[in-house]
Parts: sequence; structure tokens; C-alpha cells
Amino acid sequence: MDNNKRKLTEKELKRKNDFEKISSEMQQKGYKIKNMTINIRQANFLGPLSMLPFIALTFLFYYNVNGFDLGEISLGFVVAAFLFIPLTILHELIHGVTWGFFAKNHFHSIDFGFIWSSFSPYCTCSEPLEKWQYLLGTAMPTLVLGGGAAVVSVMTNQLLLFILAEYMILSGGGDFLIILKSMLYRTDKQESVYCDHPYECGFVVFEK
Repeated sequence: MDNNKRKLTEKELKRKNDFEKISSEMQQKGYKIKNMTINIRQANFLGPLSMLPFIALTFLFYYNVNGFDLGEISLGFVVAAFLFIPLTILHELIHGVTWGFFAKNHFHSIDFGFIWSSFSPYCTCSEPLEKWQYLLGTAMPTLVLGGGAAVVSVMTNQLLLFILAEYMILSGGGDFLIILKSMLYRTDKQESVYCDHPYECGFVVFEK
């Protein structure tokens, strides 16, 4: 989110100041900064759209193995609606647990919040991480709550679990865009670390 379009919260301002200190230290070590942020409104639209192929594939997989009962589908969507908030919170917690495991300061480097202007919950890690660590933490909620749950639902013929898995795949769209942006980025630099942007959707690459 553009700093000029919304007022930063007290927590975001603190993270911004901490990030500027980290940036200064990294530049003194010879690192250059590459901003890899995404407009959050675009992410809220393009993210779910980009996950539709994955949703279609898992849908066909479940249908070919178990089929569908229309009555169960209706009930499943009603129950899933009540689990919307708990699952969203769990999604962010998994981000935090994964990044916190790799961070030197562990969970002291993890922060949670909510951007009311775009109705977007978030989890952020203020500490630079190796690329694979950062991307694994980005992907982990969708892998566990989406892909993992979908596989279990097919194996156990649990339609409600499948519907929840589809929702979690859809909600991982913003994370997928971040991973895709990283995969498409090409550089000839030998060293790089990834750090969450302190108040925008996306990350910053420090490289040299």
C-alpha cells in the first residue's frame, strides 16, 4: 500500500523506523535494495483470480474420486462461512510460526495486524531471511490449509474439509503473487536476503 494513500498506524511507523535502520546497516555492508511490493487492492483481486486453476484441479480430483452430494455441499458452505475468521487467523499464525522458526530473534521479529482500509489481516517478519526461508513461510499456510487439507479430504471423503481447503487455496492468492514475483525476478548478484516490507504488501531484496 502506498504510504501516501493511507495513514500508517503506530505499529507500522515503528516497523518503518526499524526497517530504515536495517536498510542502513545492509547498505553499509554493500547491499543494494530492490523493492518488490504489490498494490494490495490489485492483490485482493488478482490473487484469488490466479488461484482459480488450482481450485479447478482440486475440484476435479475430489469429484472423480468421491463425487458430490448437493445437500452436503449446501451445508458445507454454511458451516464454512462460520469458520471464515478462525481460518483467516490460523493462516496468519502459520506465516508467523514458520518465519519465527527461521528468524534469529524468533517470534520477537513477528508482528500481526489488520489494514482496515482494505479489510486485510497480515503477518510480517521484520528480520531479513534467506530466500527459501522467506518463500517457504509465505507459502506454508496455503500448502498446509489448502493443498494438505484437500488431499486429506479426498482420502477421507470429507466434503466439508474439501470446501474449507478450497477456500484456503483461494485466500492464498496474495501469497502466490508474492512467490510468483520472486520467481520472475532475475538478478546477477551473488548474495541476497529477503525482508518483509514494513507496511506494504510484498518484500524487499537486499543483494550484492
